[in-house]
Amino acid sequence: MAHADSASAMVLAAGLGTRLAPLTQYCAKPLVPIGDRPALAHIVDAVRKAGIRRIVVNAFHRAEDVRAFAAREGLAVSDEAQGGELLGTAGGVARAESLLGDGDVVVWNGDVLAEPDLGALLEPTAKGVDGALATLAVLPRPRGEGNIGVGRGGRIVRMRSERAAGVPPEAEIEGGYFIGVHVLGARLRSRLPARGCLVGDVYLPVLRQAEVLRAVRYEGPFFDVGSLQAYLEANLAWLDRRALGAFRGRGASIDPRATLERSVIGAGAVVRGRGALTRCVVWPGARATAPIADAIVLDDLVLGIGEGARLA
Repeated sequence: MAHADSASAMVLAAGLGTRLAPLTQYCAKPLVPIGDRPALAHIVDAVRKAGIRRIVVNAFHRAEDVRAFAAREGLAVSDEAQGGELLGTAGGVARAESLLGDGDVVVWNGDVLAEPDLGALLEPTAKGVDGALATLAVLPRPRGEGNIGVGRGGRIVRMRSERAAGVPPEAEIEGGYFIGVHVLGARLRSRLPARGCLVGDVYLPVLRQAEVLRAVRYEGPFFDVGSLQAYLEANLAWLDRRALGAFRGRGASIDPRATLERSVIGAGAVVRGRGALTRCVVWPGARATAPIADAIVLDDLVLGIGEGARLA
C-alpha cells in the first residue's frame, strides 16, 4: 500500500467526553473498553494494518491515561494539557505537525469505531485527483440527507447546510454522513489554524472558495461511541461480529450459578449471584451481581441503559 508508506495518522483523543459521563470519570473517553481492548487500541490496530507506522494521539482530559497507553503502544503524544486549553480538531492536528512529519495525514476521531479502506481513502489526495485537498469517509444516504452532499466523481458539493461555491443544488446525486475518518492532504495541512474545527474552520472555507474535497463511500460497520447507549451497542456488535455469545477476559471469575447472555466481562472482573447477565458490559476488575440486564458495571457503579435495564 504505497500511499500508506508515506502517510502518518492522528487519532483525536483529547475530548472531554461529557456525553459519555460518568464513564469518563474513570478513564479517558478513547480508552473505554470495547470487547477485549480499549476503543483506541481498535483504531491503532486498523491504522497499522493499513501500513501506517507513524501514529500520533493528542491528549487533554485525563491526559495521563492517554500517555500511559501511548507509551505501551509506541505512539507519539501531543499533550494539549500542557498548554491548558483544548485546541479543537484543526488546532490539534496543527500542534502535532512536527510529530506527524510531512505528507498526508489520516485523521481519526478517537470515539469512532469503523473499518474503512485507508488505502482507498488516501488515494485521491495522494494522486491529486481533481486537486483534492482532503478526502472524507462517508456513509451513503439518499440525495439531500445527512451532513454531506456528493456530486459526480465523488466531489463533495454540500457540507452541513452549505453548498460548494458555484455548484447548483441539482449537482448533488447522493447524501451521506461523514464518519469522522478522513485524510488531510499536505497542501491543506499548511493552512490549518492554531485553534479551531476541521469542519467549520477548514473544510467549509474550502467549499466556499470552490476548492475540492472528495468523498469515499463507506458501507461497513460504524459506531460513534458518544453515548452510554451507543457504548453498550458497540460492545454487543463486537460480540456479534465474532459470533460470540459472550466474552470473558483473562482472569475473570464467574459464579457457576450465573450465566452470560450477550455480555462482555473484562479481565479480572468478578460475577457473583444466581441468574443471567444479559446485554451487559462489566469493566476489567469490576464486580457484578446477577441477575442484571442492559447495564454497564464499573468499579463501584452499575448503570442501567434503556428501558430494558434490570439491576440486581
